[in-house]
Amino acid sequence: MKFTLDWLNQYVDTEGHTADQLADYLTMLGLEVDAVTPLHQELAPLKTARIISAQPHPDADKLTLCEVAVGDDILQIVCGAPNARAGLNTVIALPGTTLPGEVKIKKSKVRGVESCGMLCSERELALSDSHTGIMELPEGTAHGRSFITAMGLEDTMIEVDLTPNRPDCASVIGIAREIAGKLQRPLRLPVEGARVDHASRSFSVDVESPELCPRYAARLVTGVKIGPSPLWLRNRLTSIGLRPINNVVDITNFVMMEYGQPLHAFDFDNLKGGKIIVRSPKAGETKFTTLDGVERELNPEMLLICDGERPVAMAGVMGGMNSEVTDDTTTVLLESACFNPVSIRKTARRLGLASDASYRFERGVDPEGVCNAMNRAVQLLCDLAGGTAEDAGQDMYMGRLPLKSLTLRVSRSNALLGIDLHAATIATLLQSIGFRCKHKDADTLWVRPPTFRVDIDREADLIEEVARLHGYGNIPVTLPQVSLSYPEQDQGRIKRTTIARLLTGIGFSEAINYSFSNGKYLDLLHLAEGDDRRRTVRLLNPLSEEQGVMRTSLLPGLLENVDRNIRFQMTEVKLFELGKVFTSTGATTQPIERNRLAGVLCGNRHGYASPLHFKEEKVDFLDAKGAVEFILGQMRLNLPAGPTSIGFDLPGADDREPFVVPGETLQLRLGETILGSVGRIRPEILRGFDIKLDVYYFDLDFDALCGLVAAPKSFTALPVYPAVKRDIALVVPGSVAAGDLVNAIRTSRDALIEDVAIFDVYQGKTIQNGYKSVAISVTYRSSAKTLTEKNVEKSNKKIVDLLTEQFGASLRDA
Repeated sequence: MKFTLDWLNQYVDTEGHTADQLADYLTMLGLEVDAVTPLHQELAPLKTARIISAQPHPDADKLTLCEVAVGDDILQIVCGAPNARAGLNTVIALPGTTLPGEVKIKKSKVRGVESCGMLCSERELALSDSHTGIMELPEGTAHGRSFITAMGLEDTMIEVDLTPNRPDCASVIGIAREIAGKLQRPLRLPVEGARVDHASRSFSVDVESPELCPRYAARLVTGVKIGPSPLWLRNRLTSIGLRPINNVVDITNFVMMEYGQPLHAFDFDNLKGGKIIVRSPKAGETKFTTLDGVERELNPEMLLICDGERPVAMAGVMGGMNSEVTDDTTTVLLESACFNPVSIRKTARRLGLASDASYRFERGVDPEGVCNAMNRAVQLLCDLAGGTAEDAGQDMYMGRLPLKSLTLRVSRSNALLGIDLHAATIATLLQSIGFRCKHKDADTLWVRPPTFRVDIDREADLIEEVARLHGYGNIPVTLPQVSLSYPEQDQGRIKRTTIARLLTGIGFSEAINYSFSNGKYLDLLHLAEGDDRRRTVRLLNPLSEEQGVMRTSLLPGLLENVDRNIRFQMTEVKLFELGKVFTSTGATTQPIERNRLAGVLCGNRHGYASPLHFKEEKVDFLDAKGAVEFILGQMRLNLPAGPTSIGFDLPGADDREPFVVPGETLQLRLGETILGSVGRIRPEILRGFDIKLDVYYFDLDFDALCGLVAAPKSFTALPVYPAVKRDIALVVPGSVAAGDLVNAIRTSRDALIEDVAIFDVYQGKTIQNGYKSVAISVTYRSSAKTLTEKNVEKSNKKIVDLLTEQFGASLRDA
């Protein structure tokens, strides 16, 4: 949207405020200013002049030798304009002046006669296309003055980038209304009056598509004389980039920019049947030639303005050549309407035809302003084109919109904005831009937005208007006073992050697999029919047949990862995954979701062949068990003996995992509760996953581990005296848990015992059936002296006696 400062001043007094200040005001009002440009600066060197005498050139029939007064100077100018005559006030470009188009003026000889400048036409000054003669200035214009000052051309153009929600500001009056509200000055609207005669000619209007045209108004103006517009009107248009054409067309463009309401003028004598019909194209109407001479393809969804026989305009976009105003036009039918924005937008885009009119119709025009703009244009047609208005015309208003009525709470407005404004102050601000306000009570206003403000729908919109008009810069900057409390941390999330970081630190890589799985994996793992992991949650719309159920174990996904890594020739595979598994509880209830931590190890221990062609070290059971012990240690769950102690134990035949090698697996237990398992996976299971190498695994109930209370951190001084280690190999009944042996030693209250660890559990040919061998390493240390052999043997004997008494253990023969 472009306008000039002088144009704006017609509607609101901006005295005391520069163009740059007004641009800042508009920006703070939410109307972003793109440019502030002084106009006609290239014409600043031009002067007004008066022709004192005009004589024929002695050597040229079409040239005139003029004496021209410019202030105190009398200059000789050779001029070829036919209207050069004595007493004419005009404009002169003196030597050294550069005219638009880079035309440089210098003193020269024309047919042997010296010429000290050039008298200019409007086209040479880029003011219009008129070039039939030099520019004629009004009588009484003083010569020697600055041309742009004398003619009121000293102006500034301001360009605003409008957002789609503010179509009301696509007009100079709309911009003036905003400035008037900001400065709290009155808005001066034009007087809409015209000479009205009794109707000597009649016409009718029929709107066949009221949903696409809720209002259509038209008036006849007779006795029109087509000609150039006055200088002030041409200057208004050229200052914002519009090309003057003739007085009728210029008036419609001027009023469109003034009111934001597009208008169109038809040559009434070219309308068939004396009628206007607003409708969609009929069958067979496929082509239409617009004012630009281009034949357009019609579409059934488009809206046309037609006379009694044919289309004469594309509604809201462009008129047609068959009804355009020409130099011979004497009777004008002036159209002012409100069209459906969506319809106009589709038509303009389909035709690739954007215009100032379609720009405004696409955003929505004020239906209540249709007749105001039309009456203003009729007045100008009567004043500037010698026309006479015929009665009040036709006004078809079929889609009157209900007026909005909103409630504004003063306390709510002040609370949101952080200011303290009285209800009367808020009402004054809103009324300054056309809102109607009524006090309901001390804290409440009834507000009726004007019809041109289509963006106002709720209380928050009204509060935004208050903030804009009061001024964002006048709202004090204050920080909200809130009491901050340290949020409770998600301990489970912290533990998950910590464990993942620690496992990657000891060489594992994290795998993240889909929670969707293939039901065949349950068969590959040889899970029993009654196993809880058989209770799968089936998907109604799986991504593929291979992802038809929610996973109940992390191991199948990890084994698929192992196979993929081996195929890519990875020599060391150490993967872990920490994720959810899902167990069905029935078709009508939510499944059970548990977090589990699982890992797999395969290949070389260090991921590369040892130097000097030594045999590579392969991962084994102790690597997997060590990873679990590392996790427990980092979670501080390696608790002392008691009902909450955690330990490894050999699984029984009934609770051993079906996919592990018997004798190469341990269970992690908390009393009678199984927290997980570790071991080697059976080769026949691995063949189902196309894996030919040994794979060791661990699988832990991470939620259960996180639910345990970690041992408190304790700190001791560094030892001064050396430690002594003793290994004890015992044979115990198979029902005795190895962890119970360790707990018994730890709770024996022997001050010399520093650490206890199991390093071997064995069942085989050399061990009696129903029994097992458990090898335990005990570390002794004293904080007061170096231990002797006698001290160690005494403590060792106490341990053997204790285990023999409590568990029926016996020392294993070598």
